[in-house]
Amino acid sequence: MGYTVAIVGATGAVGRTIAAKLEERNFPADRVKFLASARSAGTRVQFRGEDHVVEEAVPEQFDGVDIAFFSAGGGVSKGLAPEAVRRGATVIDNTSAFRMDPHTPLVVPEVNRADLQGHSGLIANPNCSTIQMVCALEPVRKKYGLERVIVSTYQAVSGAGAEAIEELGHQGADMDGRGKSDASLLPVKDASRHYPVAYNAIPQIDSFGKDGYTLEEWKMINETKKILGMPELRVSATCVRLPVVTGHSESVYFETGDPAADEAGIRAALEAAEGVTVLDNPADQLYPMPLFAEGKDDVFTGRLRKDPDVPGAFHLWVVSDNLLKGAALNSIQIAEALIADGAVKGEGADGTRQHLDGNGHAVR
Repeated sequence: MGYTVAIVGATGAVGRTIAAKLEERNFPADRVKFLASARSAGTRVQFRGEDHVVEEAVPEQFDGVDIAFFSAGGGVSKGLAPEAVRRGATVIDNTSAFRMDPHTPLVVPEVNRADLQGHSGLIANPNCSTIQMVCALEPVRKKYGLERVIVSTYQAVSGAGAEAIEELGHQGADMDGRGKSDASLLPVKDASRHYPVAYNAIPQIDSFGKDGYTLEEWKMINETKKILGMPELRVSATCVRLPVVTGHSESVYFETGDPAADEAGIRAALEAAEGVTVLDNPADQLYPMPLFAEGKDDVFTGRLRKDPDVPGAFHLWVVSDNLLKGAALNSIQIAEALIADGAVKGEGADGTRQHLDGNGHAVR
């Protein structure tokens, strides 16, 4: 028997990508419900060769749902995700609403799949930039240990939504007006000042705190520690928006603390890691780039080199499609791991499932 799945935020970039990947991976769903805001209700989406009408995301929609993917913003998740869980669904949330909740697993299956065990019906999908970095760091950590990470990100505008992609297109067509092009979204939509991203690099993603770090940078710092289970790990981040449509890039400096660590050993660990592809041959100008990572599932690594001054320290270039491994794909891999481990909420060892109605009563 297949599962009943709901996609909240079905008309957005991540929601549409989730639907496409569910179909591509032949996910065991007998039924998929496409949900969004009242404004988007009535929109039609294609899935498995058929038109489906998007319905409004309200609590009653989660009756009988086994797995619900949320990608409609933190406010929607805070309001509806607990209600979906109460009605029997296992929620996989793509927003930052629950990531640092100590009772909510924050999971990248290749890194900390075991954290899914004993969940209470809600699992958080990490920040896109964090996901690709921990996928690259975990093989290193397992082999040599990890003491410090300093990362600079170069993030695509798709991370800010479809409107940001459209705005980049308009700005990019205005070569003569660069620096003067209309800008209304970046770096932060509700900020008092906006800058064009075309022909530019904006060293701000999300709002600044009093400490001078942005919320995006703190997400990377705190989420990395939680996912790796290393609260003592020293992590610092600088996050930059570039005029790239899809695909985040990162320059990662890391210290293993092991003076015996070498490039060959780290490269071997990366090559053996699930979901990681090594593209690293400087002599042939072979290295990862976002343009060529777009549409691909893996995390790509290259430019591995030893730091010239610090024993056991290295530099690495990491690239991944932020809409796939950074969001939709990782969410689906979480769901697949839950199914494989028999850890979908309400699912017994015999494979049967029960749901809760709006009053919390079991229904079949």
